[in-house]
Amino acid sequence: MKDSTRRLDTLAWPDIPAAPTVIIPLGSTEQHGHHLPFDTDTVIATAVSDRLSMQAIVLPAVAYSSSGEHQGFPGTVSIGQAALRGILIEMVRSLACWAGRIVVVNGHGGNVSCLSLVIPELIAEGHDVSWLPCVTPSGDAHAGFTETSIMLHLAPDRVHLDRAASGPTTELRLLLPRLTRFGVRAVSLSGVLGDPQGANADAGRRLLCEMVDAAVRRIEMGQLDHRGCLTEAA
Repeated sequence: MKDSTRRLDTLAWPDIPAAPTVIIPLGSTEQHGHHLPFDTDTVIATAVSDRLSMQAIVLPAVAYSSSGEHQGFPGTVSIGQAALRGILIEMVRSLACWAGRIVVVNGHGGNVSCLSLVIPELIAEGHDVSWLPCVTPSGDAHAGFTETSIMLHLAPDRVHLDRAASGPTTELRLLLPRLTRFGVRAVSLSGVLGDPQGANADAGRRLLCEMVDAAVRRIEMGQLDHRGCLTEAA
């Protein structure tokens, strides 16, 4: 299928077709260890959105979101769930005046709680809206091998491998109770959840392709769950 995604910020209003599918990349501005930039989630969500190879218009990314769990590290900018909810509601209501289907491509795990509440609300209003995560089957949680490799593929000049430090490699579900209550710094002094050792651009290219392929399957054949999330068909 020919890649036909277009970025809204490169178009003029007569370029907008009738009722197009619209993609909203949703990222964050938060610490990603000693070696990755604050916009890592935003870069990845945008890259997945741009590569969906479908008739769609990709909006400029929403770069500020719910990152309170990273607030223990300087540089993190979180707007919280209430503000993110308001942004998503107003965006979707505005887009509904001219768009058809709306899909939020989420690059940050901390946004899931908000998305899981607000997208069903918007669906109940009658909007054709859903969301999906940027995930791979074997990906680690935060600033480890997965994100480091993808950033080495997408923006190698912005990755400082010489400063990379590992974090806990324990399953995220086991860390979540303490992380949710006290923040990431309580479980990882480096801010990393995973291990970036061995990360490389070739792996990043493969992992990004896996994310894109999974997103395409969800959009083309997926089913909505109770959270408004597109899940891969069984």
